[in-house]
Amino acid sequence: MKVITQSKKVNKAWLNEHVNDPYVKQAQREGFRARAAYKLKEIDETMKLLKPGQVVVDLGSAPGAWSQYLRRKFAVGGAAVGELRGTVIALDLLPMDPIEGVVFLQGDFREAAVDEALVALLTGRAVDVVVSDLAPNLSGIESTDAARISHLVELAVDFGVRHLREDGALVCKVFHGSGYGQLVKLFKDTFRVVKPIKPKASRDKSSETFLVGMGLKSR
Repeated sequence: MKVITQSKKVNKAWLNEHVNDPYVKQAQREGFRARAAYKLKEIDETMKLLKPGQVVVDLGSAPGAWSQYLRRKFAVGGAAVGELRGTVIALDLLPMDPIEGVVFLQGDFREAAVDEALVALLTGRAVDVVVSDLAPNLSGIESTDAARISHLVELAVDFGVRHLREDGALVCKVFHGSGYGQLVKLFKDTFRVVKPIKPKASRDKSSETFLVGMGLKSR
C-alpha cells in the first residue's frame, strides 16, 4: 500500500497551485524566469521608480527575473535584446544565466573584493535605485527566521546608504511578523519617504511585502 505523507500532500498542493498560478503562466508566455518579475513591475509602476538612463543594482538577483524586468524597462520598445538605455548590475552568491546587457557579479556583496568590483563598474557614478529580493533560507523557527530576515534587510539598507545618490531609492523584501516594526523604523530613519507595498503577484497567504525608501536623509 502506498502511503502519502503530509509533506508529500503539501508538496503536491504547492505544485498544483504553482502550475495553475496566472503569474507563473504569464511569466512563461513573456519569457521571464520567475513570477517575481511582476512584483517589481507593480512596485515600479506604483512608485514611478525606474527611468531610462539610470544606474540600478539588483541584490540577490538569481535566477534573474528582476534583472530581466530592469533590462526590458531600459530597452528601446521593452525588448529583451538590443540597445540598453541605462545600466543594470546584478549581484548574487548563486550563479545566474546571462542576460543581454546586464553585468553580473557573483559573490557576497559584503566582501571587499566584490564591492571594489562594483565600484569599478560604476566608474564614479552613484546608484539611482537598488532593488533587493534577498531572502534567507527559513528554518521555521520564528525568532531565528526573524533575525535572519532583519539582518539581510539591514545589509541592503547599509548597501543603499553607501552607494545610492541622495535622491535614490531602495526596494527591499521584508516579511510581516516579529521584527517588522523595527525594519519600518530603520527605513524611516534612513529615507525621507517610506511606503510598504504588497504586490498582487505576492501570494495572499505569503507574509512577504516590500518596503520602498526614497531620498536618503542627511548622512
